[in-house]
Amino acid sequence: MAKAAAKGGRKPFGGFSISFKGATDSLESVFGSTPIGPAEMTKKLWVYVKRKKLSGKR
Repeated sequence: MAKAAAKGGRKPFGGFSISFKGATDSLESVFGSTPIGPAEMTKKLWVYVKRKKLSGKR
């Protein structure tokens, strides 16, 4: 990382690619029908992605 910073480059952020291609679930089926906060949305979204095996390591 020190070499990349010295050359002006940055280490890429993240390492997952997520494809929702072919997913037919509604937002209500993923998040529920009651209002939730952003942190809870993120948790539920990752549960959905892992359950459906939509993520892949780059």
